Amino acid sequence: MKTITKMKSLGWALAISATCSAQAASELTVYTAFEAEDLKRYAAEFNKQNPDIKINWVRDSTGIVTAKLLAEKDNPQADAVWGLAATSLLVLKAEDMLQPYRPKGLEKLSPKFYDKDETPSWVGMDAWMASICFNTIEAEKHNLPKPTSWADLTKPVYQGHVIMPNPSSSGTGFLDVSSWLQMFGEDQGWAYMDKLHNNISRYTHSGSKPCKLAASGETAIGISFAFRGAKLKNKGAPLELIFPSEGIGWDMEAAAIIKGAKNTVAAKKLMDFAVSEEANRAYNKGFAVVAIPGLAQPVKHFPENPESLMIDNDFEWAAKNRAAILKEWQGRYDSKSEPKK
Repeated sequence: MKTITKMKSLGWALAISATCSAQAASELTVYTAFEAEDLKRYAAEFNKQNPDIKINWVRDSTGIVTAKLLAEKDNPQADAVWGLAATSLLVLKAEDMLQPYRPKGLEKLSPKFYDKDETPSWVGMDAWMASICFNTIEAEKHNLPKPTSWADLTKPVYQGHVIMPNPSSSGTGFLDVSSWLQMFGEDQGWAYMDKLHNNISRYTHSGSKPCKLAASGETAIGISFAFRGAKLKNKGAPLELIFPSEGIGWDMEAAAIIKGAKNTVAAKKLMDFAVSEEANRAYNKGFAVVAIPGLAQPVKHFPENPESLMIDNDFEWAAKNRAAILKEWQGRYDSKSEPKK
């Protein structure tokens, strides 16, 4: 009788252990810089195909997420990244922190939206692009003309009326800085930013915040990204989205598996979903350019052909020089940055 009781107890213990293991296997820790309000929507789309996997999000701005991942290199806490700048993932790849994986359906993506290795270390999802959020009411109040170029923003009339993101903490800020250095050349790029700095009232630690501040009337001009501007304009904000004539910087939101991940099985399912048509349609709700060619529908308030405005961005160069660019930027301009929380 005691033996039977022991066997039953052992059976219950094994059942409980198996249940706990199953539960643990369904937990996926995902680091992201997705906009906070989109997390539930993306998780819901993923769970339609993978109802047994719960995503535990760790969300912050691009620079902070990238720094966190680098700090955890020897003891990775993330299983996967879903929604981080491709330039950041190239930095992680250089540190041998990504687990190569070829997701199902990769062949449907535009070749510029995934790593060029035979087994890619990362895949792109959508492109987000720079834009100027221009508050027409505040501009009229301060007699500010509508800018049409990046060069216009250096004119004395805009002094104290421009806010932009800090590139150390914001992916949008970094794509601005790296694109100016590519468009104008390094010497002229820094000279441009010196002039622009004279007109900056402050640098934020969020890429969307300058546009939000413009929408609320706290500034006339916010250098931000088009998706945020379009969303706020749809809600009735007195904004005009301006795409500067010299061209616009852009980056890809991308996904990858972290080497040493505790749950690679679920991470691979996430990667399969990240390149799927269902996921690309979800991305298209906010982004006019997605990884699968021909799938995107026009996004309200975006130009008809946004890809024609995007510069030929050298992601490898931007990633390789990221640390040096940020060090130089901080030495020149960080005095106007908002305090970090």
